[in-house]
Formats: sequence, C-alpha cells, structure tokens
Amino acid sequence: MGEQFKDKVVVITGGSRGLGKAMAHGFAAEGAKLAIVSRKLDVCDATAAELKEAYGTETFTRSTHVGDWNDLDQMVEDVIAHFGRIDVLVNNAGMSPLYPSLSDVSEALFDKVVSVNLKGPFRLMANVGARMMQGEGGAIINISSTASVNKSPTSEPYGAAKAGLNGLTRSFAAAYGPKVRVNCIMAGPFLTDIADAWDMDAFNERARTNIPMQRGGQPDEVVAAALYFAGPGAGFTTGAILAIDGGAH
Repeated sequence: MGEQFKDKVVVITGGSRGLGKAMAHGFAAEGAKLAIVSRKLDVCDATAAELKEAYGTETFTRSTHVGDWNDLDQMVEDVIAHFGRIDVLVNNAGMSPLYPSLSDVSEALFDKVVSVNLKGPFRLMANVGARMMQGEGGAIINISSTASVNKSPTSEPYGAAKAGLNGLTRSFAAAYGPKVRVNCIMAGPFLTDIADAWDMDAFNERARTNIPMQRGGQPDEVVAAALYFAGPGAGFTTGAILAIDGGAH
C-alpha cells in the first residue's frame, strides 16, 4: 500500500462497480479516504467493506441520484460534514439504456441520459470546484467515452452527452484554474459488468478488426491514469482529454 494520497478525500460517483470501483481500489491502495456514492446504497456499502478490509480505508457511502441537482448538493454537504473537505472528484457515473430505434427514444429516456451523463457532472464540478477554489485547490476527473468522438449507433444520446462532458472539461479547467485542475479520461470499451450483456463473440471479432490492441480493456487499466490526473505529477496538466481505448478512436 502506497501513501501518495494519504488522508486525501476522494469522491467517486458510480464508485461501487465497474471503472468506478477499480478507481476506488486504486485510490484506497494509495491511502485515500473514499466517498462512494451511487444509486444503490447496499452496493456502495459492499465496496466500502472491501476497501476497509483490503486497505483499512476510511469510507463514506450514500445513495445518490446523479441526475438530481438537489440530491447532489446535499451529497456534497454530507461528504464535507463527514470528512471536512473534498480533494478529488471523479465524475464516473453514467448510463446508456438500450432502445430499438432512434424514433423509439422517448423524451423521458433522452432527459435521463443527459441528466446522468452531463447535467449531474456539471453541477458537481460547479459545486465542488467552487469549494476547492475557496480551499487548497483540488483535482476533478471526468469519465467520458469514445462515443463522444465516434459515431455511436444505438447510443446516440449518450455519445452526445459525453461530447458535452468533454467540452465542460475544457471550460471548467479555464474557469477554475490555477487552483483546480480538470481533466477527462475518454474510455473505450471496457470489460466491466456492463459487458455481461454483450455478444462477446461478435465483440471479439470487431475488436480484432477495429481496435489496435484487439481486445476490450480491463477495469484496472484505467486506474493509473486516474491516479496521475489526481496527483502532483499532473501539476501542469489541465483541460486534457486522454483516450484509454486500445487505440480504437
């Protein structure tokens, strides 16, 4: 276990599974205190228990709806009441529901996708970033997707929302510099629990043709980038969008 983030407070939305959980383990292994928030409290608690057992991590968990502006504001208040501050914010929560055709995308589904993938991260960056500016500064990491720069059949609203998140990354880097650095990890296809619904034979066939690394990513392959963006080694890095996608984009 390292000490790079000893006593630093890291908030990860969607931190109970997938890339969020992998990053939670990465920060915990480096001594951070973790606030794990997502829709399902029991899953957050299970992840927190894993971190405590593996690293002795001090954790805070809360059921939070990332698309709900008021709930996000209250979550930030609750985290600060517990830990005293926030040093690193990771906007990881996302969603991309399936739909049979573009004409079948309802207004409610569209609004839900934009709410979780774009509106929520905007509000958290605005709220937490302002607090970081008033304090000792900090780092914000957004988790985007290569759907933001590629054509995204079957996930068009998601791709558009993530393109917006790329734009917010650059804008907030300008708004909150120099005390707060804002960067983005643009993730390609990762073999998290979401891949359980994929046709893996078809995916592997496409990967051999379309992805230079010829495979999907493993969740732990995003961790080093998150630690870099959050740490002092990235002191002159802000507004950056880093693709971790096996070369696919």
